[in-house]
Amino acid sequence: MGRRAVALADQAKRLRARMIVNKLAQAYPDWGPTLDFTTPLELLVATILAAQARDERVNEVTMPLFRRYRSPRDWLSVPDGVLEREIKPTGFFRQKTRAIKGACLGIVERFGGQVPRTMDDLVSLRGVGRKTASIVLGAAFGVPAIAVDRHVARVAARLGLTRSSDPAVIEEDLRSLLPRPQWVKATWTLVLHGRRTCRPVPECPRCPVLELCPYGLARTRPGAAPARGRAAAEPGGGHRKKIVSAESATGAAARPRRPRTLPRPRGRRPSGG
Repeated sequence: MGRRAVALADQAKRLRARMIVNKLAQAYPDWGPTLDFTTPLELLVATILAAQARDERVNEVTMPLFRRYRSPRDWLSVPDGVLEREIKPTGFFRQKTRAIKGACLGIVERFGGQVPRTMDDLVSLRGVGRKTASIVLGAAFGVPAIAVDRHVARVAARLGLTRSSDPAVIEEDLRSLLPRPQWVKATWTLVLHGRRTCRPVPECPRCPVLELCPYGLARTRPGAAPARGRAAAEPGGGHRKKIVSAESATGAAARPRRPRTLPRPRGRRPSGG
Protein backbone atom coordinates (compact mmCIF):
# COMPACT_ATOMS: atom_id res chain seq x y z
CA MET A 1 0.00 0.00 0.00
CA GLY A 2 1.43 3.36 -1.04
CA ARG A 3 1.85 6.36 1.22
CA ARG A 4 -1.20 8.09 -0.21
CA ALA A 5 -3.35 5.01 0.33
CA VAL A 6 -2.09 4.69 3.90
CA ALA A 7 -2.81 8.36 4.56
CA LEU A 8 -6.34 8.01 3.17
CA ALA A 9 -6.95 4.91 5.29
CA ASP A 10 -5.77 6.70 8.42
CA GLN A 11 -7.96 9.67 7.60
CA ALA A 12 -10.96 7.36 7.19
CA LYS A 13 -10.25 5.76 10.58
CA ARG A 14 -10.11 9.14 12.28
CA LEU A 15 -13.32 10.29 10.60
CA ARG A 16 -15.07 7.08 11.67
CA ALA A 17 -13.89 7.52 15.27
CA ARG A 18 -15.23 11.08 15.37
CA MET A 19 -18.55 9.92 13.94
CA ILE A 20 -18.80 7.26 16.64
CA VAL A 21 -18.19 9.74 19.45
CA ASN A 22 -20.67 12.26 18.01
CA LYS A 23 -23.38 9.62 17.58
CA LEU A 24 -22.84 8.37 21.13
CA ALA A 25 -23.04 11.93 22.44
CA GLN A 26 -26.41 12.29 20.71
CA ALA A 27 -27.59 8.97 22.14
CA TYR A 28 -26.41 9.85 25.66
CA PRO A 29 -26.91 13.60 26.07
CA ASP A 30 -26.32 13.22 29.83
CA TRP A 31 -22.70 12.16 29.26
CA GLY A 32 -20.30 13.31 31.93
CA PRO A 33 -18.98 12.17 35.31
CA THR A 34 -21.51 10.55 37.62
CA LEU A 35 -19.47 11.10 40.77
CA ASP A 36 -20.61 14.08 42.87
CA PHE A 37 -17.94 16.70 43.58
CA THR A 38 -17.42 20.44 43.92
CA THR A 39 -13.60 20.65 44.06
CA PRO A 40 -10.69 18.82 42.42
CA LEU A 41 -9.82 17.25 45.80
CA GLU A 42 -13.33 15.86 46.17
CA LEU A 43 -13.16 14.36 42.69
CA LEU A 44 -9.76 12.84 43.41
CA VAL A 45 -11.04 11.19 46.60
CA ALA A 46 -14.28 10.05 44.96
CA THR A 47 -12.41 8.51 42.04
CA ILE A 48 -10.15 6.55 44.39
CA LEU A 49 -13.23 5.31 46.25
CA ALA A 50 -14.97 4.39 42.98
CA ALA A 51 -12.49 1.59 42.20
CA GLN A 52 -14.53 -1.64 42.21
CA ALA A 53 -17.58 0.25 43.50
CA ARG A 54 -20.69 1.71 41.94
CA ASP A 55 -20.74 5.47 41.58
CA GLU A 56 -24.14 5.62 43.30
CA ARG A 57 -22.71 3.95 46.40
CA VAL A 58 -19.67 6.22 46.36
CA ASN A 59 -21.91 9.31 46.22
CA GLU A 60 -23.85 8.06 49.25
CA VAL A 61 -20.61 7.62 51.18
CA THR A 62 -18.98 10.90 50.16
CA MET A 63 -21.97 13.16 50.80
CA PRO A 64 -21.35 13.44 54.58
CA LEU A 65 -17.57 13.05 54.24
CA PHE A 66 -17.18 16.05 51.95
CA ARG A 67 -18.97 18.20 54.52
CA ARG A 68 -16.50 17.15 57.23
CA TYR A 69 -13.24 16.90 55.29
CA ARG A 70 -12.62 19.90 53.05
CA SER A 71 -8.83 20.01 52.73
CA PRO A 72 -5.98 17.50 52.41
CA ARG A 73 -5.06 18.20 56.04
CA ASP A 74 -8.61 17.30 57.10
CA TRP A 75 -8.26 13.88 55.47
CA LEU A 76 -4.84 13.38 57.08
CA SER A 77 -6.15 14.28 60.54
CA VAL A 78 -8.84 11.60 60.70
CA PRO A 79 -7.63 8.35 62.33
CA ASP A 80 -7.18 5.46 59.91
CA GLY A 81 -9.71 3.29 61.74
CA VAL A 82 -12.37 5.99 61.58
CA LEU A 83 -11.86 6.61 57.87
CA GLU A 84 -11.87 2.88 57.16
CA ARG A 85 -15.27 2.54 58.84
CA GLU A 86 -16.63 5.55 56.97
CA ILE A 87 -15.62 4.30 53.52
CA LYS A 88 -16.17 0.58 54.17
CA PRO A 89 -19.31 0.39 51.97
CA THR A 90 -17.15 1.11 48.90
CA GLY A 91 -14.98 -1.97 49.48
CA PHE A 92 -11.19 -2.35 49.75
CA PHE A 93 -11.43 0.21 52.54
CA ARG A 94 -7.95 -0.36 53.98
CA GLN A 95 -6.23 0.06 50.60
CA LYS A 96 -8.37 3.08 49.79
CA THR A 97 -7.62 4.69 53.14
CA ARG A 98 -3.90 4.34 52.45
CA ALA A 99 -4.36 5.70 48.93
CA ILE A 100 -6.38 8.74 50.04
CA LYS A 101 -3.99 9.61 52.84
CA GLY A 102 -0.94 9.01 50.68
CA ALA A 103 -2.29 11.29 47.97
CA CYS A 104 -3.22 13.99 50.48
CA LEU A 105 0.21 13.81 52.11
CA GLY A 106 1.86 14.35 48.74
CA ILE A 107 -0.46 17.26 47.99
CA VAL A 108 0.44 18.93 51.29
CA GLU A 109 4.17 18.25 51.20
CA ARG A 110 4.89 18.92 47.53
CA PHE A 111 2.06 20.99 46.06
CA GLY A 112 1.16 23.52 48.73
CA GLY A 113 -2.12 21.84 49.59
CA GLN A 114 -3.50 22.17 46.05
CA VAL A 115 -4.33 19.26 43.75
CA PRO A 116 -1.76 19.39 40.92
CA ARG A 117 -2.90 20.11 37.37
CA THR A 118 -0.54 17.96 35.28
CA MET A 119 -0.46 14.25 34.52
CA ASP A 120 3.12 13.81 35.73
CA ASP A 121 2.41 15.51 39.05
CA LEU A 122 -0.86 13.67 39.63
CA VAL A 123 0.57 10.19 39.00
CA SER A 124 3.44 11.01 41.36
CA LEU A 125 0.89 10.92 44.20
CA ARG A 126 0.38 7.66 46.03
CA GLY A 127 -2.87 6.01 45.02
CA VAL A 128 -3.17 7.90 41.72
CA GLY A 129 -2.68 6.21 38.35
CA ARG A 130 -3.28 7.39 34.79
CA LYS A 131 -6.99 6.61 34.84
CA THR A 132 -7.61 8.55 38.05
CA ALA A 133 -5.37 11.39 36.89
CA SER A 134 -7.16 11.60 33.52
CA ILE A 135 -10.53 11.83 35.24
CA VAL A 136 -9.35 14.64 37.50
CA LEU A 137 -7.65 16.52 34.65
CA GLY A 138 -10.68 16.35 32.38
CA ALA A 139 -13.55 16.80 34.82
CA ALA A 140 -12.00 19.15 37.38
CA PHE A 141 -9.57 21.20 35.31
CA GLY A 142 -10.90 20.96 31.75
CA VAL A 143 -7.63 19.51 30.46
CA PRO A 144 -8.13 17.15 27.49
CA ALA A 145 -7.55 13.58 28.68
CA ILE A 146 -8.81 10.06 27.99
CA ALA A 147 -9.49 7.73 30.90
CA VAL A 148 -9.58 4.02 30.11
CA ASP A 149 -11.68 1.83 32.39
CA ARG A 150 -13.17 -1.59 31.66
CA HIS A 151 -16.11 -0.08 29.77
CA VAL A 152 -13.92 2.07 27.53
CA ALA A 153 -11.62 -0.89 26.86
CA ARG A 154 -14.48 -3.22 25.94
CA VAL A 155 -16.32 -0.75 23.71
CA ALA A 156 -13.19 0.48 21.95
CA ALA A 157 -12.18 -3.09 21.11
CA ARG A 158 -15.60 -4.01 19.74
CA LEU A 159 -15.73 -0.86 17.64
CA GLY A 160 -12.33 -1.64 16.17
CA LEU A 161 -10.72 1.47 17.66
CA THR A 162 -7.97 -0.60 19.26
CA ARG A 163 -6.52 -4.09 19.05
CA SER A 164 -4.95 -4.00 22.49
CA SER A 165 -6.12 -4.94 25.97
CA ASP A 166 -3.45 -2.77 27.60
CA PRO A 167 -5.07 0.42 29.00
CA ALA A 168 -1.99 2.51 28.14
CA VAL A 169 -2.05 1.34 24.52
CA ILE A 170 -5.82 1.81 24.27
CA GLU A 171 -5.44 5.36 25.56
CA GLU A 172 -2.77 6.10 22.96
CA ASP A 173 -4.86 4.55 20.16
CA LEU A 174 -7.85 6.72 21.04
CA ARG A 175 -5.68 9.83 21.36
CA SER A 176 -4.28 9.21 17.87
CA LEU A 177 -7.75 8.82 16.35
CA LEU A 178 -9.56 11.71 18.00
CA PRO A 179 -8.88 15.45 18.14
CA ARG A 180 -8.03 16.79 21.60
CA PRO A 181 -11.36 18.62 22.04
CA GLN A 182 -13.14 15.24 21.80
CA TRP A 183 -11.04 13.35 24.35
CA VAL A 184 -13.24 14.15 27.34
CA LYS A 185 -16.44 13.52 25.42
CA ALA A 186 -15.03 10.22 24.14
CA THR A 187 -14.27 9.02 27.66
CA TRP A 188 -17.74 9.58 29.04
CA THR A 189 -19.74 8.54 25.99
CA LEU A 190 -17.80 5.26 25.76
CA VAL A 191 -18.28 4.72 29.49
CA LEU A 192 -22.04 5.27 29.29
CA HIS A 193 -22.34 3.11 26.18
CA GLY A 194 -20.50 0.32 27.98
CA ARG A 195 -22.75 0.61 31.02
CA ARG A 196 -26.09 0.87 29.24
CA THR A 197 -25.85 -0.94 25.91
CA CYS A 198 -22.46 -2.47 25.06
CA ARG A 199 -22.33 -4.55 28.23
CA PRO A 200 -20.34 -7.78 28.58
CA VAL A 201 -23.37 -9.38 26.89
CA PRO A 202 -24.25 -6.52 24.52
CA GLU A 203 -27.64 -5.37 23.27
CA CYS A 204 -26.52 -4.91 19.68
CA PRO A 205 -29.97 -4.50 18.05
CA ARG A 206 -30.54 -1.22 19.91
CA CYS A 207 -26.98 0.08 19.56
CA PRO A 208 -26.84 3.69 18.29
CA VAL A 209 -23.57 3.01 16.43
CA LEU A 210 -24.36 -0.47 15.12
CA GLU A 211 -23.71 0.54 11.52
CA LEU A 212 -20.19 1.62 12.51
CA CYS A 213 -19.39 -1.44 14.65
CA PRO A 214 -17.77 -4.43 12.90
CA TYR A 215 -18.33 -6.60 15.95
CA GLY A 216 -22.02 -5.71 16.22
CA LEU A 217 -22.63 -6.12 12.48
CA ALA A 218 -21.04 -9.56 12.54
CA ARG A 219 -23.08 -10.52 15.57
CA THR A 220 -26.41 -9.39 14.10
CA ARG A 221 -26.00 -10.39 10.45
CA PRO A 222 -28.61 -12.81 9.05
CA GLY A 223 -27.62 -16.37 9.76
CA ALA A 224 -25.18 -15.48 12.54
CA ALA A 225 -25.10 -18.06 15.31
CA PRO A 226 -26.74 -16.77 18.50
CA ALA A 227 -24.17 -15.66 21.08
CA ARG A 228 -24.42 -17.10 24.57
CA GLY A 229 -22.76 -15.79 27.70
CA ARG A 230 -19.94 -13.35 28.24
CA ALA A 231 -17.33 -15.40 26.40
CA ALA A 232 -19.34 -15.27 23.21
CA ALA A 233 -19.81 -11.55 23.68
CA GLU A 234 -16.12 -10.68 23.41
CA PRO A 235 -14.16 -10.15 20.20
CA GLY A 236 -12.17 -13.26 19.48
CA GLY A 237 -14.62 -15.56 21.23
CA GLY A 238 -13.92 -14.35 24.73
CA HIS A 239 -10.23 -15.18 24.81
CA ARG A 240 -9.01 -11.61 25.01
CA LYS A 241 -6.54 -10.87 27.77
CA LYS A 242 -8.30 -9.64 30.88
CA ILE A 243 -7.45 -6.08 31.83
CA VAL A 244 -6.14 -6.11 35.38
CA SER A 245 -4.33 -3.41 37.29
CA ALA A 246 -3.80 -2.50 40.88
CA GLU A 247 -5.71 0.72 40.17
CA SER A 248 -8.89 -1.32 39.80
CA ALA A 249 -8.80 -2.02 43.53
CA THR A 250 -6.83 0.85 45.05
CA GLY A 251 -6.92 3.74 42.59
CA ALA A 252 -3.33 3.25 41.42
CA ALA A 253 -1.42 0.85 39.26
CA ALA A 254 1.93 -0.68 39.98
CA ARG A 255 5.01 1.43 39.35
CA PRO A 256 6.61 2.52 37.13
CA ARG A 257 3.48 3.20 35.05
CA ARG A 258 1.14 3.64 38.02
CA PRO A 259 -1.64 3.64 35.66
CA ARG A 260 -13.95 4.44 38.49
CA THR A 261 -16.46 5.34 35.79
CA LEU A 262 -14.87 8.88 34.86
CA PRO A 263 -14.84 15.62 31.33
CA ARG A 264 -17.48 17.85 31.94
CA PRO A 265 -18.53 18.37 35.57
CA ARG A 266 -22.15 17.57 36.22
CA GLY A 267 -24.27 19.89 38.28
CA ARG A 268 -21.79 21.55 40.61
CA ARG A 269 -18.76 23.40 39.37
CA PRO A 270 -15.32 22.65 40.80
CA SER A 271 -13.75 25.44 42.76
CA GLY A 272 -10.22 25.21 44.05
CA GLY A 273 -8.39 22.09 45.28
